[in-house]
Amino acid sequence: MQPPPFDRRQWLAGAAALTGAALAPAAEVKTPKPFGFMLNTATIMGQKLSLTQQIDVAAKAGYDSFEPWIHDIEAFVSAGNKVEDAAKRLKDANLRVDSAIGFAQWIVDGEADRKKGLEQAKRDMDLVRRLGGIRIAAPPTGATDKAIKDLFEVADRYAELCKVGDKVGVVPQLEVWGFSKSLSRLGETALVAIESGHPSACVLADVYHLHKGGSGFGGLRVLGAGSVQVFHMNDYPANPPRDKITDADRVYPGDGVAPLVPMLRDLHQLGFRGMLSLELFNRTYWKQDALLVAKTGLAKMKAVVEKALSAKR
Repeated sequence: MQPPPFDRRQWLAGAAALTGAALAPAAEVKTPKPFGFMLNTATIMGQKLSLTQQIDVAAKAGYDSFEPWIHDIEAFVSAGNKVEDAAKRLKDANLRVDSAIGFAQWIVDGEADRKKGLEQAKRDMDLVRRLGGIRIAAPPTGATDKAIKDLFEVADRYAELCKVGDKVGVVPQLEVWGFSKSLSRLGETALVAIESGHPSACVLADVYHLHKGGSGFGGLRVLGAGSVQVFHMNDYPANPPRDKITDADRVYPGDGVAPLVPMLRDLHQLGFRGMLSLELFNRTYWKQDALLVAKTGLAKMKAVVEKALSAKR
């Protein structure tokens, strides 16, 4: 039975106080370093590399982990290859797969469409598991053009997605999408994760999306240590303004105006020891050598991290 209609702002305010205690998944993977560094393949998507070429770029650039997109894994399989061969390549390169990017429509209102979305999620998760992965993004795909007002209903839907993940062995990370009319803000996303009641519930946040959706970065301070296990890293320029900025405007960490130093310091102090994943859609970078872009992005992430952890409040 669902709670009655509610004032969303009132509930979000109450959720913030609960987040630190309630959002703490049991299966948190930590790195021996303060943070691990992961390459999201959107960063080199414009170079149109194969899955194995992407793996080689991540390995040569010196990343700890690799975040592929489902469509690239599917293309690899469609070409007659076995996912397990790519998994071996990753293992040989000492690369983990802490996350992957999928777009199953688990959140949509229509029951039949939602069922199809869960079936798609299961297939996507199976590919990720066979690749050696442990998590997958769960953005509000299919609900970006309208707001789903009953966040408790969304929580039930996310719980069902988590149950699918339990069966496959892959954790779906509830992703904030700043441009969406559903789950555009960190508070909404945290409330859904909390109210799902599922022990593996977690949030996938992103510098650009927190800015785009208007959440800002202060809310990260009230999250529990295990509530964020992967964080998408990027930066944004002062212009265009927030209502006009797009994914393509993302720049390397440290090259924009995002408050990355205090943000990373807050993440570290709340106990985050997961992966910082470089996710960019910059068309200028897509025209450059993929390895150069990957190396540059990693160096800039490490520089910002070093500055954050050495900075004094």
